[in-house]
Amino acid sequence: MAFDIDMIKGVYGRMTERVDKAREVVGSPLTLSEKILYSHLWNDDLEKAFVRGKDYVDFAPDRIACQDATAQMALLQFMQAGKNKVAVPTTVHCDHLIQAKEGASTDLKHANDVSSEVFNFLESVSNKYGIGFWKPGAGIIHQVVLENYAFPGGMMIGTDSHTVNAGGLGMVAIGVGGADAVDVMAGMAWELKFPKLIGVKLTGKLSGWTAPKDVILKVAEILTVKGGTGAIVEYFGPGATSMSCTGKGTICNMGAEIGATTSTFGYDDSMERYLRATDRADVADEANKIREYLTADAEVYENPEQYFDQVIEINLSELNPLLNGPFTPDLSTSVGKTMTEKATANEWPLQVEWGLIGSCTNSSYEDLSRAASVAQQAIDKGIKMKAELGINPGSEQVRYTADRDGILQVFEELDAKIFTNACGPCIGQWARYSDPKNAPKNSIVHSFNRNFAKRADGNPNTHAFVASPEITAAIAISGRLDFNPLTDKLINEEGQEVMFDEPTGWELPPKGFEVDDNGYLAPEEDGSHVVVNVDPNSERLQLLTPFEPIGNEIKGAKLLIKAFGKCTTDHISMAGPWLRFRGHLDNISNNCLIGAVNAYNKKTNFVKNQLDSEYAGVPDTARAYKAAGVKTIVVGDHNYGEGSSREHAAMEPRHLGVAAVIVKSFARIHETNLKKQGMLGLTFANENDYDKIQEDDTFNFLDLAEFAPGKPLTIEVVHADGSKDEIKVNHTYNDSQIEWFKEGSALNLIKKQNA
Repeated sequence: MAFDIDMIKGVYGRMTERVDKAREVVGSPLTLSEKILYSHLWNDDLEKAFVRGKDYVDFAPDRIACQDATAQMALLQFMQAGKNKVAVPTTVHCDHLIQAKEGASTDLKHANDVSSEVFNFLESVSNKYGIGFWKPGAGIIHQVVLENYAFPGGMMIGTDSHTVNAGGLGMVAIGVGGADAVDVMAGMAWELKFPKLIGVKLTGKLSGWTAPKDVILKVAEILTVKGGTGAIVEYFGPGATSMSCTGKGTICNMGAEIGATTSTFGYDDSMERYLRATDRADVADEANKIREYLTADAEVYENPEQYFDQVIEINLSELNPLLNGPFTPDLSTSVGKTMTEKATANEWPLQVEWGLIGSCTNSSYEDLSRAASVAQQAIDKGIKMKAELGINPGSEQVRYTADRDGILQVFEELDAKIFTNACGPCIGQWARYSDPKNAPKNSIVHSFNRNFAKRADGNPNTHAFVASPEITAAIAISGRLDFNPLTDKLINEEGQEVMFDEPTGWELPPKGFEVDDNGYLAPEEDGSHVVVNVDPNSERLQLLTPFEPIGNEIKGAKLLIKAFGKCTTDHISMAGPWLRFRGHLDNISNNCLIGAVNAYNKKTNFVKNQLDSEYAGVPDTARAYKAAGVKTIVVGDHNYGEGSSREHAAMEPRHLGVAAVIVKSFARIHETNLKKQGMLGLTFANENDYDKIQEDDTFNFLDLAEFAPGKPLTIEVVHADGSKDEIKVNHTYNDSQIEWFKEGSALNLIKKQNA
C-alpha cells in the first residue's frame, strides 16, 4: 500500500472539477502540465488564464522531499518558523554525506561514524516535526521517491534540482531552495512564475544500444544548458509510451541540465506497471479512474504547435548512442569515429580510467540489468576489463533485488566496486585521489547527470563524459573513449576478435521487488517531547541568526568579484568535502565563490581587496569588507547559478555581506534563492555593461528607495580614476518578493506573520 494514499485520493477527487474549470477559463484543450498546474492552485477560484513566462502564481504542492545536504539548512530554517508539525507530507533522505572509497559496507560505516552528529540531528528534527526519515544507505532520494511517493498528476517540490526525476511517473516535480520548502512545510503557498511549455514528440522506438539516456542527451544538445529555463518540458508520442517508467525518469531527471523548471510524461501503461510492481496498486487503481485527466487532451498531442511554445521532434528509431561532455552536459558526440576526431582535436584523453554506473539518473533495476548484460558478455567472451568500474544502486530495494537475481555478482566478477546506495561520485563524494588538485589529466565515463570540472573527484583535469549505463559499461570494458560497441571489435584473452551483442535487460524484476529493511523510519504521531540539540561548539551544525535587512540605500558598495564565463552553483558553493559543513553557515561560507574565475586575472579564489589593495581569497576578502561595514557586489555572466538547487550558493554571499548579484542572466532556482535570502538578483539591461565593470569599482544605487515591480534600477558605477558610468539593471521581483527584501529574507516575513 502506498504512503499517503488518502492525500492522493484527495488530489484525484479535486482534479476533475478543477481541470474542467481550467479548460473552460483557458478556452482551449490543456497539456498535462497545465492540468497539474491549474489543479494545484493555492486559490482554486480561477478567474483568468495565466500568462506563461510572466504571471507569478501561488501553488499548493502535495509533498516535499529533502536530501541530507540541503535538509540541514532547510530544517534549521523551519525550526524558526514557529510551527509544531509540517503542513504537507515531507521526507528526508540521507544520500549525500556518504563518500565512495572502499565499497558499500566500509563506506557506510565510515559515514555513520563521521557524520553521526548530522544524521542524528536530521532524524530528531524529522521525528519532532512529523517528517519521514530515510536512513543512510536506504537509497538515493529521487530513486526512493519514484519507488514510494511519486504519483501521476501530483505536484511536489524538493530541495534538490533533480527532484524533476519524478516526472517519469507523471508528476510536476520541481527543484527548489530550502526556503521555498519551508514556506510549504509551514502551510503557506509556494510561488512560481507560470512556466512556458516545450513539447517533445517522440516517434519510433528505442532499440539496440540506444537508451532513454540518449533522448535527454540529444535534447540537451538541441536546447543547451539554458534552453529550458522557465519552461516545463512535456514528452509525448508513440516513442514516449513505448518507454519504461524508469526510462522516463532518466529523461526527466536530466531536464535539470537544460535549466527546465521540470519535465513530465502523461500517465500510461508503463507507469501503471511500475506502480503495481512497487506495491502501489491502490494508486494505480485510483489513477485509472481519471486516466484521461492524467495526460494531455487528445487535441494537444495531435496539433502540438498550437499548444506548446516550442516543439521538438525526435525519431527514436534513428537516434544513436551519445556521449556528452566534457565539462558541460550539453556537448554531444556520437560514439565511435566522431569521438576519435573530436577528442584528438581537443586533446581529450582517449584512454578511459573509470566507468561509473548509478546516481539518481540511472540506478534502477532496468539500468543495472542492461549494464550487467554487457558485463556478462565480457566474462563469457573472455574480454579483460581495461578500466575500473563502480556501481551505485539507487535504493536498498533495487540493491537487494539485484543481488538476489545475481546482477551484482556479474559486476563483482569484473572486480567492480559496489558502492553504497547513495550519490557518491555523482556529487563529488568520491575519495579517488589523496591530492585531487594535482591529479593527472584523464577521462572517465559515467551515467550521471552533471560533469562540471572537479564535480566527481575534485580533479580539474578529469574529463567526464555522460552516457547510458550500457554504453558506460562497454566503454569501461574497452578502456577507450572512442569505442563503438555497435561496430568495433575487441581482442579477448585468447587473442580472438570478438564483438558485443546488443544489451538486454528487464523493465521490472521478473520475480518482483524484494527488500529486507528499506531503511525508513516513520515519525512519532506527537513529537512535541522530542528535543533537538545543537552543540554551540559544533563545526557541522549552527543555529541560524536571522539576516538583517539590507535597507533601501546601498552606497559605496565594492566589487567583490566579477566572475568570468560559466559560474554554476558548484563554482559558488562547491560540494565534495564541503558537504560536511552544509549545516553550519559560517563554516561553509569559507567556500563562497572559490571556484569562480576572476575576470581580471583569470584565477580562482584570488581577488583584490580595495581597502588595502592586497589580493586574497574571496571569502577572506568578503569578511574584511563586512568587518569594515562595507557592502559588496558580485557580477557574473550568462546563466549564473546553473546547476544544483543548493541555497547555500545564495546564503553564503548573503552571510558575507554581498548586497546584490548583477549578471547577464540567471538560472531559475538560483535567482529565486537570492530573492528568498533578502538579496538583490539583478540583470544588466544592456549586456555590454558587464564589460564596463572594472576591478576597483564602487557602486551607488540611485533609486533603490523606489524599488517596485517592473521598474528598472539605476546604479552609478564609480571607477578608480573618478570617472563614472550610469547603468540600468532589470529585475523580476513582484510585490511579495520586494517584501522579502525589505524584511531581510522570506523567512523573516514568515516569522513576522506567524507571530
